[in-house]
Amino acid sequence: MQGGEKLGLEQIRALLEASQEVQFAGHGREEIYEWVGKTLREHDYAKQGREAKGLLRSYVAKMTGQSRAQATRLIGQYLATGEVRTTVYRRHRFPTRYSRIDTAHLAAVDEAHDRMSGPATRRILEREFGEYGNREYERLAGISVAHIYRLRKSKTYRTRQATFTKTKPAKVAIGERRCPQPEGRPGYLRVDTVHQGDREGVKGVYHINAVDEVTQWQVVACVPQISEAWLEPALYSMLAQFPFKIRGFHSDNGSEFINHNVAAMLKKLLVEQTRSRPRRSNDNGLVEAKNGAVIRKHMGYVHIAAPQAARVQQFYEEHLNDYLNFHRPCGQVEVKTDAKGKQRRVYRRYETPWEAYRKLPNAGRYLKSGQTLRGLAKKARAESDTDAAQRMQQAKRILFDGMFPAKRSA
Repeated sequence: MQGGEKLGLEQIRALLEASQEVQFAGHGREEIYEWVGKTLREHDYAKQGREAKGLLRSYVAKMTGQSRAQATRLIGQYLATGEVRTTVYRRHRFPTRYSRIDTAHLAAVDEAHDRMSGPATRRILEREFGEYGNREYERLAGISVAHIYRLRKSKTYRTRQATFTKTKPAKVAIGERRCPQPEGRPGYLRVDTVHQGDREGVKGVYHINAVDEVTQWQVVACVPQISEAWLEPALYSMLAQFPFKIRGFHSDNGSEFINHNVAAMLKKLLVEQTRSRPRRSNDNGLVEAKNGAVIRKHMGYVHIAAPQAARVQQFYEEHLNDYLNFHRPCGQVEVKTDAKGKQRRVYRRYETPWEAYRKLPNAGRYLKSGQTLRGLAKKARAESDTDAAQRMQQAKRILFDGMFPAKRSA
């Protein structure tokens, strides 16, 4: 309405009575507020009586399309300041600590390491800056675990980034049924197998997973089938890849390990053989957790034909095993005993198996002949965690391209 602020009180009353069924709406906040200010000044609102003020309030609400409460608020602002203006809000914003570049670095680390848990990822970021001096990780080195998960939900981050075969029970009396007691000494292995699926009745490859109970040092191997001809040389090769002396060999009751040939091999190497107890599902829980967190994560569930076992074994020996032991942090267990004697396992310390091993008292005494702590330390510092992970991922892509050329080209 043009000049609506100049109407007299009687004209306003007549307009309101005549337009009861008509609704008005304003076009823009600043224009509305300017008109309200002019109207109230024109009628000298502060000096009007109660009836006139009520009439003007109804008039303002009618002409602007505002609610009665909003019209009252605008009039109150006019009475307090002599004018009606839009309020400019300055909302509080927390300072941004991590930039888009930092989020991109986090995404690159997660891509290289297959998106590990928050504590393990934080440990990698700390090592990238503290151990290897990579300046691009300086801010991320102090990030909290909670903030890692927040950044993973951000738009910047998101724009970057088979079944188990049941083990057959053994009926031979080989290996004592008990839980190993390493007493803080490395060399007590937990061993299990993972089958890479069947296709049209044809078996896929088998992965053999061995994990040291104390340090979580891990060696993985691959064989085309579970038989004496393949399993025995694979186990010899795996045991040789551990830098320390092997003292114990613990597995479930599957016939691939509970047989006379494996028992004779371990006896020749002076290694104690034990096997899981009935109704004690945690006896081999460590290696079973690694089956999912490592083997399934890197090799997936797709069927891999048995003739590809040599390719996979080469990838394990040249890339994956070194990455797992020198560059992939693991949750190191701490056993807490309460006043009632109940034990609880907590994981507050994340370290690579090499870091956990070198902290052992008299770590050098457990090493095999020809192995030294200095040599292992040099190997660990040859490249950063993320460089090693990216090199491993590149080798894995080449491996899968060679095994499934048709799928990759499609």
